[in-house]
Amino acid sequence: MKQIFNKGFRELIAWQEAKKLTMKVYCLTRKFPKEELFGLVSQLRRASSSVMANIAEGSAMPTKAHRDSFYYRARGSATEVDSFAELSLELVYLTAAERDDLCDHCRRIVYLITRLIG
Repeated sequence: MKQIFNKGFRELIAWQEAKKLTMKVYCLTRKFPKEELFGLVSQLRRASSSVMANIAEGSAMPTKAHRDSFYYRARGSATEVDSFAELSLELVYLTAAERDDLCDHCRRIVYLITRLIG
């Protein structure tokens, strides 16, 4: 039987970086207060995983217009993570170094996704 799925999206540097971002977000949010579990923790985790998911889903679309619509969503989600990282710093859930690292990672992903859009 012919394999339907191949590596596809896994070969995209943008997806690889989005996966790293998601792992980083999950690790950082483990130390957030328990009362944020269904608030900021959930928002950060969903936004970061949305970056990965939209890049993957977009890569499987048949037309450039369809692909780009998912890539735009992924780019928006990366910006959302950046915004929540800033809030996390203000709430003293992240250090400035952690926020800077997260935001730099988001900016790199936004750049990579913009390159996918072309």
